[in-house]
Amino acid sequence: MLKQRLNFYFRHLRFNLRGGFLIRPLLIALFFGLLGGFLSAWEELHPGYNTLAPAYLFPSYKDPQIAHIILSSIATSVMTVVAIVFSILLMTLTLASMQFSPRIIVTFVNDRITQNTLGIYLGTFLYCIAALPAARSVPNSFSPVLTVFGSMLMAVACVGWLLFFINHISRSISVNYIVDRVARETESMINIMMPKKRQPDYQPYYFPEAINQWDAPVLSVISGYINTIDTKRLVTIAKSNRLSIRVLRRVGHFVPAGIPLLTVTKAKRLTPDLSEELRQAFDFGPTRTLEQDVEFGILQIVDIALKAISPAVNDPSTAICCVDQLTSILINIASREKPHSQFYDPPGTLRVSIPYLGFDRLVESAFEQIRSYAKTDVAVSLRLMRAFTDITYTLPQGEERKLMVNQGRHLIANLSTSLDESVLVEMKSRMVTLEKLAEIQ
Repeated sequence: MLKQRLNFYFRHLRFNLRGGFLIRPLLIALFFGLLGGFLSAWEELHPGYNTLAPAYLFPSYKDPQIAHIILSSIATSVMTVVAIVFSILLMTLTLASMQFSPRIIVTFVNDRITQNTLGIYLGTFLYCIAALPAARSVPNSFSPVLTVFGSMLMAVACVGWLLFFINHISRSISVNYIVDRVARETESMINIMMPKKRQPDYQPYYFPEAINQWDAPVLSVISGYINTIDTKRLVTIAKSNRLSIRVLRRVGHFVPAGIPLLTVTKAKRLTPDLSEELRQAFDFGPTRTLEQDVEFGILQIVDIALKAISPAVNDPSTAICCVDQLTSILINIASREKPHSQFYDPPGTLRVSIPYLGFDRLVESAFEQIRSYAKTDVAVSLRLMRAFTDITYTLPQGEERKLMVNQGRHLIANLSTSLDESVLVEMKSRMVTLEKLAEIQ
């Protein structure tokens, strides 16, 4: 059990550290700064190795002024380039948030290439600053030739990296690139949350709950979005205190302070310390994240699609791209077993009940708004109907196929009031194909 909890905290810490312009750039910068200080000190202890540097670059291996000039020039130039990189980055974030959706800013913030770019340039600056004190005239004249040569190589590498970064930024603001990246991150989280493939005889089992047994609420003391829930920790607490827990708010929900977060049985055992221990199983944040929230990834793509089909933008190609990626995500979800919402320990004793979005709710989140706003756009509506057919093809017989047929019927009902009959003929033909696929008359 301790190993499972450590794995959860390690995964949570790794998810938090991968985002932002702090951790990765800082680690890279510190590494190069320490490298500059260590290399210059090592070179002073072993002066014979400075002859390894090219003689045509350093005709005099004992002139510290040359080292000072080169190191200070590179440090000054690199900081100028850092300002340019930040300007490019801020401009990209502004354009992306205005043109697509403010929610996708986190995609750019988490971009590894951008983080590495900042780290490399700041690291080159710290490398030169750390090596500067070693170049001195008194009391003993010393010039760290190998260290200076290393800084020159890093400066050349920074020039090449700047060209690579500009090319990367020009690609990253492409809507297809953005939507594809959000979709891949969402599918990665699906693989973590639902690792098991759906078997042909798979049937989810739910233990019937007695509503009147949940009699002791635990209130949230802070306001924020639920980013993660440590299920294993809740099960351990419930088992050790011989009670059952029902979580009232799922991951992605906003919980105001003073609102019940969960309820437990056997109210007499609920002490203030136990309530605080239960709250610590929840991680809150000011915004939703993809760490355990598959719906958030879907909503990011939906936001881009809605802005694309708005009258102000009128970009159906982007909306079609979003529908295609949503189709891929939902097919991936449909191919997997649902995450457990009820946990027993020992078998037959319900310990924790956690709400999760089912396939029907995720389909609603993915297509309801697009379907409503695309009722005057023929191309997007046709692609929606094809998406319903593709998803239905991957679903087993049952209610989920009926759900997709209902989505198609709602789509045609919306179109009947805005499109002429010639367009509806094609839509109705595709609807017939969808109904036959679902084996619904």
